[in-house]
Amino acid sequence: MSIGIGDRLPEATFRVLGSEGIDKLTTKDVFAGKKVVLFAVPGAFTPTCHLKHLPGFLDHADAFKKKGVHTIACVAVNDPFVLDAWSKAAGGKGKVLFLSDGNGEFTKAIGMDFDGSGIGLGTRSMRYAMLVDDGVVTVLNVEESPGVADVSTAEKLLAKV
Repeated sequence: MSIGIGDRLPEATFRVLGSEGIDKLTTKDVFAGKKVVLFAVPGAFTPTCHLKHLPGFLDHADAFKKKGVHTIACVAVNDPFVLDAWSKAAGGKGKVLFLSDGNGEFTKAIGMDFDGSGIGLGTRSMRYAMLVDDGVVTVLNVEESPGVADVSTAEKLLAKV
């Protein structure tokens, strides 16, 4: 069953690359007491994710902040080294918090996983964007196809914040 509006995010641990190596951030660290935009991509550096989905969140970071959003976070079933490299390549440092869900534990817990093994990708996340207020989902936009960024764009989510 997939997560829905009004549901609380489950406890999970994400990884990020810090100055001393891999750091852990829990769901509480990221979402407790905050308004957070969380968007997910099937994979860092993949064409739709890199060229169509992420750029909107970078371009509209200030607009989200003006609407009271504390954090814009991107989650992907990639390791923290890949997400750190993607953050640097895309100019995302300081604008988006890149959360590694390398084993897909969070993604599976919210029912947003899919099997991409047919094209060599293994388990991946569906593409979505949500607004989370103190750990509770208040807006949820999910794409029907992982190769499309339409309903989950920054622009569509910004209109609902």
